[in-house]
Formats: sequence, structure tokens, C-alpha cells
Amino acid sequence: MSTEESQDDSPEEEEDLQYFVRIGGADLDGTKTVERSLSELNGIGTRMARLVAEEAGVDRTSTFGLLDEEDIEAVVDVAENLEDHVPSWMTNRQSDFFTGETTHLVGSDVNEKRRHDINRMKQIESYKGVRHKRGQKVRGQRTKSTGRTEGTIGVNVEEIREEMAEEEAGDEE
Repeated sequence: MSTEESQDDSPEEEEDLQYFVRIGGADLDGTKTVERSLSELNGIGTRMARLVAEEAGVDRTSTFGLLDEEDIEAVVDVAENLEDHVPSWMTNRQSDFFTGETTHLVGSDVNEKRRHDINRMKQIESYKGVRHKRGQKVRGQRTKSTGRTEGTIGVNVEEIREEMAEEEAGDEE
């Protein structure tokens, strides 16, 4: 009897399911758990997703699309205003260069600020900026034997076979 009741409940759950939840300019999968779908968003990892769910008062293992509208709005509010809910040492943008504020960027803002920072380093020609301009490694990795972009090293077998086939064709004529 309980299996029949659970089968009857599943179509109702399917109707209430939001397949996409929009946060920070990105669509999150509503069929996954709250923690997993939040961790797919740029700027939020698994630990931060767990904190967002805890601050919003939502069970992190529940399906994101099956939450009530109020719960989803609470999660969205916490995710977009993380600097108000977490300690400053957990934010990803501490003491911004231009404003001096501590913020936490989410979604496409992370990539935009990163590009902006790299362009600023290129303009002032800092060491890292010069390395970015040249397309070399920036963080102190070795470059003697890795990161080579000039052609391939080794033997190109296909090219040799084509040359041999052309020579044989020329000899037969």
C-alpha cells in the first residue's frame, strides 16, 4: 500500500519541481541537492555552499527545485550577499584595489574581475603583467622543459609515409 501511495505522490512532486534556479546571472540545476547545485556556481565551493544552506535555514541535502519559493529566495539572497553572512577571511575579494571594500563575487562577476585585474597588471607592466603579455607561466613554474608551444617535437609518421608514397609513385612512372 505504501508503494502505491509513493507512486501517486511522484507526479505531484514533478509538477512542483523547478528545473532551473537563477542566481548571480547563472542557471542552477534544480534536480540536484542544494549543496551540489550551489557548488556549480563560480565563486561558491562545497564549503561555501554548505554555509549558504545553513545561513538560509535550508536542508542542504534536499532537492533544490522542490523547495518553496520563500526558501529559494532565502538561498538566493544569502548567495548574492555573502559578505554579510560569512567572516571577511572567507570572502574571495578582500580589500578591493579601487574601492577597498571586502566583497564576495559570484557567477560571471568572478571572471569579469579576474580579466580586469590581469589587464591592470599588463598596463602597469608588473612582473606578472609582463608574463601574461608574453603568454608565459606566471606563478613561478619551471619553463625549461614544459609549456612549449612551438610546434611538435618528435617524428611525424604520417608526413614520412606521404613522402614515401609520392616517391614510389614518381619511380613507377
